[in-house]
This record gives sequence, structure tokens and C-alpha cells, in this order.
Amino acid sequence: MRAEGGFPLDRPVLGLESSCDETAAAVLAPDGRILAEGVLSQEREHAAFGGVVPEIAARAHLAALPGLAERVLKRAGLGFGDLGAVAATSGPGLIGGLIVGACFGKGVAIARGLPFVAVNHLEAHALTARLPGLLPEGAPEFPYLLLLVSGGHCQCVAVEGLGRYRRLGTTLDDAVGEAFDKAAKLMGLPWPGGPHLERLAAGGDASAVPLPRPLLGRPGCDFSFSGLKTAVARALAQGAAHADVAASFQAAVAAVLADRARNALGVLPDATAIVVAGGVAANQAVRSALAGVAGMAGVPMLAPPLRLCTDNAVMVAWAGIERLRVGLSDSLDHSPRPRWPLAELAGV
Repeated sequence: MRAEGGFPLDRPVLGLESSCDETAAAVLAPDGRILAEGVLSQEREHAAFGGVVPEIAARAHLAALPGLAERVLKRAGLGFGDLGAVAATSGPGLIGGLIVGACFGKGVAIARGLPFVAVNHLEAHALTARLPGLLPEGAPEFPYLLLLVSGGHCQCVAVEGLGRYRRLGTTLDDAVGEAFDKAAKLMGLPWPGGPHLERLAAGGDASAVPLPRPLLGRPGCDFSFSGLKTAVARALAQGAAHADVAASFQAAVAAVLADRARNALGVLPDATAIVVAGGVAANQAVRSALAGVAGMAGVPMLAPPLRLCTDNAVMVAWAGIERLRVGLSDSLDHSPRPRWPLAELAGV
């Protein structure tokens, strides 16, 4: 739905995130200043199962979200009556959690007569780097290259404008964060495995174990990680040191991501920056490899602060603000979508 000329944004926006296993709320001023934010992890609830259990996640969101939203508003010195709009992640993600967040957000919007924005989780990641004052290099101008790398997503995307996204490549099998978690599990590391694997890799030799680097040097921007995971299992079975395997795995992933980013820049030669987002964006080896590609291309490599790499509500509120500014909001009968490609978003 479009309001001609945009909505008058003179009051804060509440953002809500519940697409997977983080329950999050944030309040942003109309100019993008973060007034307050909060994230509750469900790591303890899911650790025993080695991954996220959707039903457990949905119940945890239901129990936690109302109280978290109230606390975040209180920290900002605000109440629900001070809000100007509500933005809630409405896909893609686990449908139970999406329903919880979207319904709570709609309830607030109905009670206060506010605009509601159904935020696409991927777009929220894509726009995080545009949050004013977030990065010392400044917000990137369109178009820029986004590498979205997380447990559920692995994509190269040309970000050409608000709601205008062109997918240049995606994974043929595992997402990169999923590959990190699976490799970590093979090494006996706790879930979630990515941070544990990175710490283990710090004490290993990245050249000690010859692991494959799938699709490296080939045309295109697609990814593949299942063969790399199999090679990790084989190396461990042959007695390779866990730290060396971790370091070699991390180096292989970083090299593949850098190679795919290099190809993507060839498709998007007018890109103003490489932006990396998602949980794997917190990995320092990945950041370093992508910074090298960006440096060779003469563009900055931009990554959000570590706390905003993983799922959070700051990015949801900001995506809502970006949309509201151009008059885009959603009706209260908008249904959450477990699958919601960026290409299906309304743009300007």
C-alpha cells in the first residue's frame, strides 16, 4: 500500500524480529537514531537438539516478545502511545515465529491507529548498512553489492534501490552458515558452531589440510558447500588435527566467498561498495577476504557492527523507516510468508 508523498515520520518506529531463534525489539527515531534495542537468544532452548526446533522457537517468541517490547520502550523513555509506526519481520523464516511477531505488531498498530510495515528479513539485512551514522565510511549509495551470508541464506544480490534487488547467485545446496555449523558439529563443537569454529581455527594451520574450494575460478556467482563439508568429515576420519581442519575450512570458505564477490562485481561494475551482512559477516577471515576484493576493485567493504550482523530488530525498524519515507506500508491482512524472495518486493 502506498500513501502519496510518504507518511509523516515525526515519531519513533518500533521494530520486531522473530523469524528464527532470536526475539528482538528496537525503537528508532525517524532519522534512524537507535533509541533502544534488545535481543533475547534462544541458544539454551535449542542447544540440546543441535539446531533450531521451530515449535520451541515459536513458543519462546510468544512468551518473550511482549515483555521485551515494553522493556525496550521503557529504556527509550517511551510508551506505545508515543510510537509513529510498527515494523515486524513477516518473512522469510520459520512460520510460527513470524506469526507471533507479525500478530503482535499488528495488535499494536490496531490499538494505536498506526501504519504497519511487513518487513522482508532479507531486505532488512540488505539495508542495514544505510542506517545513518552506523559506519565510519558512511552509508552506501545505490547500487551496491550485497553478500548475504547466514545460517539460512547465501546470496549475491545487486541492491539497485529500495525494493529493487537482482539476485546474481545463490547456494546450490547448503547456506554458508549451515556449512559452518555442520563442520563444527563434525568436530564435536557446541551449537551454534560458527563462532566456536572460528576460535578453534585461530590455533590451527590453514594450509595443513588440502580441502576443496567448490566453484572457485568458475564463471558465475553461485555457491556450493556440501562437498566441502564431506571433505571435512573425511579429513577428520583420517586423523587430521581439529584446529588445522577448522582453519583450513575457514580459509576455503573465505576464498570461495571472495571469488564469488569478485565475479559479482564484474556483473555490477558500477557498484559503490561491497556490503556483507548476516551471521557469517561476523567472521574475521571472511571480512578480511572480502576487504581484499573490495580494495582491488577500489570500493569500500562495509559490514555492520558485530551485534547487527546476526538477526536483530534495529534492521527491521530501519527497513520500516525506509519504506514509510516513500509511502509504503502494508494492510493488516498481510500474511507472513516462510518463503519471500526479494524479487517479489514492491520497489520505488
